[in-house]
Amino acid sequence: MSEMYGPHGAAGGRRRLFDFIALTARLREIERANKATPERKESVAEHSWHLAMVSWILHAEFEREAGQRLDLTKMIKLCLMHDLVEMDAVERGAAGGEPPRFASLPAPLGAELLALWREYEEGRTPEACLVRGVDRLNPTLMRCLTGQGWGDMATDSHAPVDAEALDGLHLPRVAVSETLRALYEEIRDASVEGGLLPP
Repeated sequence: MSEMYGPHGAAGGRRRLFDFIALTARLREIERANKATPERKESVAEHSWHLAMVSWILHAEFEREAGQRLDLTKMIKLCLMHDLVEMDAVERGAAGGEPPRFASLPAPLGAELLALWREYEEGRTPEACLVRGVDRLNPTLMRCLTGQGWGDMATDSHAPVDAEALDGLHLPRVAVSETLRALYEEIRDASVEGGLLPP
């Protein structure tokens, strides 16, 4: 009976799940460089949610382009978990390595999260490549929608970010899909026309 309520029993497993739920809630507290509205920065939680929404909205287009079925559930899971490692990075002061919290979760969740994280990082499956493309598109969209522009960013040579530099950063990832590339180019061109991005 004591094992049932010990650290490895049912109650211990639930406690690890509850602690992980509380940890994921804290993604609301971590700010990204781009804004969510003209007045405030976007949180990691908002970013992850929007990636999931975009992937869902464009799923049929992605399947049409790929000529094959794509696992939407997996794509949404990839979107929701891809930045969970930022909690560990904040608490440890650095990123890198595999997410230690995943290993402590009860089976099968811990193994599933770790496998999804590896799949996203390696970008070898169609679903992971598309989610990585959506992830790269998102900040461009938000900088355009909020009027933030790219004045706070610079290239490796310390020159301001212009349309060519932005293409170099984003096209390799968004070009995995005609739809993502077209949407990116529309956002980029609107940013140039609106004076948010130098041509």
